[in-house]
Amino acid sequence: MRRFPPERIVCLTEETVETLYLLGEEHRIVGVSGYAVRPARVRREKPRVSAFTSADLPRIQALEPDLVLAFSDLQAPIVADLVRAGLPVHAFNQRDVAGILAMIRLLGAMVGARDKSEDLAVTLEARLADIQAAQAVLPKVPVYFEEWDRPMISAIGWVSELISVAGGIDVFVDRARHGAAQERIVTPEAVIAAAPEVIVASWCGKKVSTEAIRSRPGWEEIPAVRTGQIVEIKSPLILQPGPAALTDGLDGLVRAINQTRGKVKN
Repeated sequence: MRRFPPERIVCLTEETVETLYLLGEEHRIVGVSGYAVRPARVRREKPRVSAFTSADLPRIQALEPDLVLAFSDLQAPIVADLVRAGLPVHAFNQRDVAGILAMIRLLGAMVGARDKSEDLAVTLEARLADIQAAQAVLPKVPVYFEEWDRPMISAIGWVSELISVAGGIDVFVDRARHGAAQERIVTPEAVIAAAPEVIVASWCGKKVSTEAIRSRPGWEEIPAVRTGQIVEIKSPLILQPGPAALTDGLDGLVRAINQTRGKVKN
């Protein structure tokens, strides 16, 4: 890090962008991922310098960042290029709710906003606890979360945890601990056997086709398909491991689960 706190930050994923805006530290951001959409004004305020697995290295260098923020092994090649170019980089790798809250606290400390980040994290923790307590007294609902359709990929760690907070049961909870998508691939037959009462789909980067899900061979047997409980949650709300997932993403899960209760007859 060239200066502390860093005055010029490039964010290669959207969750750090949203967190810095929530902390009132957005003036430090000089470049963002093309997928950054929260808050909406970021798209007109900050230059876009990367996708998710590719980045415009010369453009990033020209911004003279004090710090570049990255995420996960999928951005490791970008990180390597940035390090070789002499730029300071921090790569987060949060895969569960605790990791999201830790990211918020650490990022706050990195930009000299420790108290504000602690307040944000505590507020989000209280919100999670309140929702979990309210949903805990209601019947649990089996949920199949589909992150991708071809191949079919089930929920990653933080999504699986949020399903539980929202009053659901992730039917593939045993796979959720795997960060790699290929380790969370499921078969159509496995979903049929799991008999979810609600299907929540969030296909990263493309619109969900509920008709395509409904028309899969044999899926007419699934309770969620019989009752029409197939719900899309937009990927920026649930698949980015940051504040959005703990707020709007969680709210979407709660709505889907609450709408489902009582619709499936055993």
